[in-house]
Amino acid sequence: MSTKKELEQKKELARLYYMQGESQKVIADKVGVSAVTLGRWVDNGGWKEKKAGMNVTRPEIVNKNLVLISRLLDRLNSEDIDLKDIGKIVDQVSKLAAAIERIDKKANVIDAIEVFTALNRWMEARMEWDEQVTPELLAQFSYYQDLYISEQVRKN
Repeated sequence: MSTKKELEQKKELARLYYMQGESQKVIADKVGVSAVTLGRWVDNGGWKEKKAGMNVTRPEIVNKNLVLISRLLDRLNSEDIDLKDIGKIVDQVSKLAAAIERIDKKANVIDAIEVFTALNRWMEARMEWDEQVTPELLAQFSYYQDLYISEQVRKN
């Protein structure tokens, strides 16, 4: 039977694996809990929502906007375009380009999430050989990272 402290360590380690994209089955096997327990942790901890926030990265947003601009320019260059649609397309391209510029200039919560994710992966790798990097330390880092992100989201 696991102690409460051991269970919390397993839970934090599971959360880290989850945020990095591991499947729930693999995570349950790695940390030694049932799939039901892991599912409960995911649901009660709001892990899905946090992971979704982490998966929306700046490069992904920029690339999606660039794809939309490309499609609009293809329409603009087509021979069967109606003249009244040209203004609308140019306006949409301008708005998407401005959005890309704002995203590239402004540091935001997405930047913090990207850095925190990289740091967590680095710390997790170090944990294998650096005895000072413990599950408790990772849990503290994670707690304060989540707190920071929550406060930044509320500000914005």
